[in-house]
Amino acid sequence: MSANASFRDRPLILIVDDEEDIVDLVQYNLKKEKYDTVVACNGADGLKKAQDTLPDLIVLDIMMPIMDGFETSKEIRKDPRLATVPILMLTAKDGESDHVSGLDSGADIYLTKPISIPVFMSQVKALLRGTTRFASPSDVLVIGDLIIDKDQYKASIKGQEDSIHLARKEFDLLYFLAQKPGKVFSRQELLDRVWGHDVYVVDRTVDVHIRKIREKIGIQYIETVKGVGYRLSSNFNH
Repeated sequence: MSANASFRDRPLILIVDDEEDIVDLVQYNLKKEKYDTVVACNGADGLKKAQDTLPDLIVLDIMMPIMDGFETSKEIRKDPRLATVPILMLTAKDGESDHVSGLDSGADIYLTKPISIPVFMSQVKALLRGTTRFASPSDVLVIGDLIIDKDQYKASIKGQEDSIHLARKEFDLLYFLAQKPGKVFSRQELLDRVWGHDVYVVDRTVDVHIRKIREKIGIQYIETVKGVGYRLSSNFNH
């Protein structure tokens, strides 16, 4: 949830797309659900509006003038105020490499055009619900030198002043694994528990997020169990 969401009566969704027909269709259906919207027609304008409004969710096209969706998503994730805002990529690019690039750039969900409005709206609602998925009592998990603060939604390494910049789903995934060190979770279990049963994502999504987490916190914390899935190392608790 964005920094100023508590001052809103309802979610604000930023739509960044240069196709007027798509914008009109998406905006119409979002407004039917009583969501407020703001629109940008290129990546550069979308980045500025995201920084100005701090939306609760961003719907982002890829093929746009000035700045494409991949670059826009990366720039959005560099802003600490926007690091946990869900990004739903909505694009005509349907190749596996495009899907992976979208997730690598910081997107949470990747949907292809032409869109199914029922599917699109279910993803929007699931992502908005996901922003409060870990809103249970405050808790801090310590795994070796890694400190995971659920209340402040940040991770850090002991002795280092700066926190580790994790995208929202990266933090959710790390926190989930850290609750049960040593327990192996399959990719499907992680998709169901972290993304939710009603969000459509592929197994590759988990692999991409695990890789990005390892790049940021170190490779020693999350172990791959071949043919099964992933677990947080329990060696640090001995």
